[in-house]
Amino acid sequence: MIITLKLEGAFGSFDKESDVWYRLIEIDSNANLAELHQCIQDAVSFDNDHLYEFFIANSAVGSRKQKTFDNESHGIWDYPVGDLFPLPNHKKLFYLFDYGHSWYFRITKTRKKPKERERGVRYPRVVEKVGRDPEQYADNGW
Repeated sequence: MIITLKLEGAFGSFDKESDVWYRLIEIDSNANLAELHQCIQDAVSFDNDHLYEFFIANSAVGSRKQKTFDNESHGIWDYPVGDLFPLPNHKKLFYLFDYGHSWYFRITKTRKKPKERERGVRYPRVVEKVGRDPEQYADNGW
């Protein structure tokens, strides 16, 4: 089944962004987190040149992570995206890219009903873009 996810800036380098933006992504519920990572990179036009992780927590920072998926825990390749939802009460899914610049994204499942794969459509894919892409290497004093 194909699920729709909403990607938004949550914390970190987004504090410098003045525009509100989001991306809607359609992805197969059996896709792994590495595939979601690549789709996010394409959706925001980033260079895929830094480490990343996904985690479940109350907020992007300042709270204890309930579960982390990264290259060391092998959760990136082994955990289907669809199995993450529904999330536990008051928990959110976050994606942290580039530990130095700290791009924190919040990922939520939309209320759109899962749907069957469309013939000839390649997933994952971005189906809606609102706002400009964040600037990965903006002049921020680094």
